[in-house]
Amino acid sequence: MRVLLTGAAGFIGAEIHRQLLGAGHEVVAVDLMLPHAHRDATPPEGVLALDVRDADRWQHHLDGVDVVCHQAAVVGAGVTVADLPLYAAHNDLGTAALMAAMAARGVTRLVQASSMVVYGEGRYRCAEHGERPAPPRPREALQTGAFDVACDRCGAPLTWDTVPEDAPLDPRSSYAVSKLAQELYATVWARQAGAAAISLRYHNVYGPGMPRDTPYSGVAAMFRSALAAGQPPRVFEDGAQMRDFVHVSDVARANVLAIEACPDRAPGSHAAYNVCSGRPVAIGEVAAAIVAGTTDAAGLAPRVTGEFRIGDVRHIVASPALAARELGFRAAVAPEDGLRDFAQAPLRD
Repeated sequence: MRVLLTGAAGFIGAEIHRQLLGAGHEVVAVDLMLPHAHRDATPPEGVLALDVRDADRWQHHLDGVDVVCHQAAVVGAGVTVADLPLYAAHNDLGTAALMAAMAARGVTRLVQASSMVVYGEGRYRCAEHGERPAPPRPREALQTGAFDVACDRCGAPLTWDTVPEDAPLDPRSSYAVSKLAQELYATVWARQAGAAAISLRYHNVYGPGMPRDTPYSGVAAMFRSALAAGQPPRVFEDGAQMRDFVHVSDVARANVLAIEACPDRAPGSHAAYNVCSGRPVAIGEVAAAIVAGTTDAAGLAPRVTGEFRIGDVRHIVASPALAARELGFRAAVAPEDGLRDFAQAPLRD
């Protein structure tokens, strides 16, 4: 198939590009080369530099395309409220412009990157009252070190459970709102254009080529960057936050499977899938694994700081069942292996 891949020079996009070519697909690779993700504004060989928002200038590249794989986005939680226009401009408007261009050129199949952040807090249960909602944690509670989500009926700490794709969506950051907007655009576009879309909700992606420490980096890269600077990794809250870490090679493979499945999807349909390892791990354990895999990290044990960020969630652990059943996707890299290897993997400057 002929695939137009946006964000093709990015951390995840570059691995998707490699795997698509390896699977025999033809790729039209494009990237804006935003400084948030690329210190070098020169696109790699084989990647076209263009802004998906400026559709009138580039939509001819959609001619003959079977599926669009949309990875271009500003990532991260959003550092301040001032970041809101940045996310809206690139993630919301960029996706809307892309879909409009696809409709104009008769391209009716889309696979796009979404995120676990659309769920907000994960899924929780109370020993006495069963499944309970998880409202945002009060700043006052976080300031006292009360990090667990409490039952709204009895006040007891809730325990986490895996989150299926049909869980309520409750975005709690600038990035999360923009990712949910992309999914909603996909639903409307698919219906109006007689098209089909798949949104892949990535969990914590890590692996070779991950950007070094920036305010928009993933936590695994931040831990790596601290060690490289001779500093212990700083673990927020108490380090017991549960997450699912999924290797970039697995994320790219999920995209290839979705791209190959997309032509058979019914017109007017949009489906979302968790892309995760299915093996949850605590953030403190992630820091410890990276320290253990770093040859020159003696004396740099992770430091649990008790710091917090408003908008962060306590636990978010996905169910991998639907992606396994409908896409045939199962993660091949276990976090205990991948995180150890990641400690020595090259990062992107």
